[in-house]
Amino acid sequence: MKTNKIIFWTTTGLVAAMMAMSGVMYLTHNPQITDGLKTLGYPAYMLYILGIAKLLGSAGLLQTFSPKLREWAYAGLAITFIGAIWSHAATATPFAGPLVFLIVLAASWFYNMRLQTMKAIKN
Repeated sequence: MKTNKIIFWTTTGLVAAMMAMSGVMYLTHNPQITDGLKTLGYPAYMLYILGIAKLLGSAGLLQTFSPKLREWAYAGLAITFIGAIWSHAATATPFAGPLVFLIVLAASWFYNMRLQTMKAIKN
């Protein structure tokens, strides 16, 4: 169980940290982010929507009081990553970053489910 917890918190922390940093960069209108969104064809107001969503998703992953809230965070972030992969593929820009983080998010979800199952069996 200890190994499962280590893997869970490592993958979860990695995704949450990346999404929090990304959210801050979106909300502060980082020039690289702004240019990247223009390249993908998105309007400037998406910076606020995605920035806030990324920060909320990051917080939702890290909180420990509501498994249901964490599940919603997983769903929202998965949709965000899938949308990013699709957008990059449609504009022929590199999509390896969102794909890697989707895989890391899936690993976090898998180990979260494993820990929840072990906890239920133990009780």
